[in-house]
Amino acid sequence: MSQRYDAIVIGAGAAGLMCALTAGGRGLRVLVVEHANKVGKKILMSGGGRCNFTNTGTTPANYLSANPHFCKSALARYTPWHFIDLVEKHRIAYHEKAPGQLFCDVSSKLIVKMLVDECAAAGVEIRTHCTIERVEHGDDGGFRVRTAQGSFAAPALVVASGGLSIPSLGASGFGYELARQFGHAVLPTRAGLVPLTLSGKHQERLADLSGVALEVEARCNGRSFREAMLFTHRGVSGPAILQISSYWQPGDELRLDLLPGRDAHEWLRVQQKARPDAELKTVLAEAMPKRFAQRLCEVWLPNRPMRQYDPPQLRQVATLLADWPLVASGTEGYRTAEVTLGGVDTGGVSSSTLQSRLVPGLYFVGEVLDVTGWLGGYNFQWAWASGHAAGNALAA
Repeated sequence: MSQRYDAIVIGAGAAGLMCALTAGGRGLRVLVVEHANKVGKKILMSGGGRCNFTNTGTTPANYLSANPHFCKSALARYTPWHFIDLVEKHRIAYHEKAPGQLFCDVSSKLIVKMLVDECAAAGVEIRTHCTIERVEHGDDGGFRVRTAQGSFAAPALVVASGGLSIPSLGASGFGYELARQFGHAVLPTRAGLVPLTLSGKHQERLADLSGVALEVEARCNGRSFREAMLFTHRGVSGPAILQISSYWQPGDELRLDLLPGRDAHEWLRVQQKARPDAELKTVLAEAMPKRFAQRLCEVWLPNRPMRQYDPPQLRQVATLLADWPLVASGTEGYRTAEVTLGGVDTGGVSSSTLQSRLVPGLYFVGEVLDVTGWLGGYNFQWAWASGHAAGNALAA
């Protein structure tokens, strides 16, 4: 015999726990099943263990999806301020690191504890080490979930199983398989918010700069992000690269402004006039790390005293600095990716309730859907908002 509940949530991550505590708080008997040994693993490791739990500047424009309008409804009804209220209710100290980005002062463990405590207060049952063997849809319209810990049944099933990123934390394609089982289309997935790799001569020229960082504006496919870039042994990382990686695919042109916020040509003219005898690499080293300035002048730019550049040559130097081509060959993949792009096609899901348009009682929340946020707390805000919308819909 199956144990009966009002709703079963698959996945005890950010979206699943938010959905469960919301539905439980509205009087439903909710079970959360998690195959890992503990809940909220991605929450625990996020933000260097401090959890960038939301972004106060969240708008639908901060998300990638085949349907950019899909996220609007849930985000409008559960804002960053709603989650901040919950954080403050639990007396969790937090701070703003970069504009809009809120982090715990102490530890991301406090966010997980808050969610678990809220679930407990709402009577939600959470089972870890609970591997799912089979999910069935009965003639009565209900769902039966067969697991290593027994069989459970409910009229509603919420898929909150996340994406493919960071398999070491237990990520898998289970949610996509389940979606297909019920007739949903799944859009192609790829790693997002991920370091880029270089190969061949591109890698050889830059590999020994590993650890060097500088501010750049990264541009690709009409998008640009001005943040830090970090050279690694295998390529490039840092916020600017992670952000642009979600818009880049192999073969796409990627350009960097190495003097963001400056008119490169005007700056060089001023330097030439003020320091005619200084070499270009010396001048550049005042605007960027010395080792990188030297490498630019070894490989990409002719290095000589500033007075020796005629106007056309100076303009050529400025053009390269403002539009430096970076030829990436690939990404570090799901192993280090913070998110998964693509996923369950939102065309088959209601944007207001997160319920399947194909199977009544079936819901999808969080990263398993084709909604992916930028770096900086946006993905957590989507988890809270989508989980909250589904939790309320379950109890409606």
